[in-house]
Amino acid sequence: MRRDADAGGSFAFSLLARLRPSAGHRSGAALLPTLRAYSGVRVPDARGEGQAEPLGRLGSLEIRLARRARDVRLAQKLRYHVFYEEMSAIADAKTRLARRDVDAFDAICEHLLVFDHDTIGTGLRRKPRVVGTYRLLRQEVAERHGGFYSAGEFAVDDLVARHPGARFLELGRSCVLAPYRSKRTVELLWHGIWAYVLDRRIDVMFGCASLDGTDPARLALVLSYLHHFHAAPAPWSTRALPHRRVEMNRMPKQAVDVRAAWRELPPLIKGYLRLGAFVGDGAVIDHQFGTTDVLIVLPVAAISGRYIQHFGPGAERHAA
Repeated sequence: MRRDADAGGSFAFSLLARLRPSAGHRSGAALLPTLRAYSGVRVPDARGEGQAEPLGRLGSLEIRLARRARDVRLAQKLRYHVFYEEMSAIADAKTRLARRDVDAFDAICEHLLVFDHDTIGTGLRRKPRVVGTYRLLRQEVAERHGGFYSAGEFAVDDLVARHPGARFLELGRSCVLAPYRSKRTVELLWHGIWAYVLDRRIDVMFGCASLDGTDPARLALVLSYLHHFHAAPAPWSTRALPHRRVEMNRMPKQAVDVRAAWRELPPLIKGYLRLGAFVGDGAVIDHQFGTTDVLIVLPVAAISGRYIQHFGPGAERHAA
């Protein structure tokens, strides 16, 4: 464990002169969390408990939480490949040098990983390949370490404050390697999230979800559809920050072609909506990643009963 952390740590310190805190990370996150994130080392309360055992299995695929700094770095490499090499994210100098998608939040998050055991190599390479990942940030950890990632785009602190008895979990940085973008992999990711939610007694999940492109006019159909048909009710409504807000209501409700809009939605957002999620008020342009972000809010109590039955009330469907 010590050797694993040191290997990444030496690289992190070689980048010292280039590092700046993430734009979305507020005063609680400065240089030290960013250095931790590059090494893959996390603060103690982000390492969780009971991480040794897998959360689920489906054929050759296994899902579990990151155990070591090396696991976090593998998740960062996968994110870089998907976001920067496959998609349209714009890498700065330190990101290109590291060939990893890293921000200071990696040091305070738990990382959900999907491994494919059929890809175990021979000789020195005897590790299964990481093919999917999700980043999880619990409310109590966020409050101790500078807040939520999505607070840089949406008024999530107000959302949390309006529900003082609820336990919130932020979901983010989701990606899957191209050959694995199938129902099996996505189902296993959701099984892992459901098992985590039950174990940590989470009441509300939320996070940014992205539409490809930064021109709201070209996204008018999808944005208007989400606004008119999936807007969060008042208790869960959360506005984009005023200085970043883009209007979602770009055409009248009666002009929205529902079927066409649904076809244009990314699979991730479709999945959230099928579960029973709501969408916040207003969108945000993320020029670095070449996307338009919306806020997804999913109270556990709102999850469709058929999905709870599908995964099992105790997350037993794909239990390892």
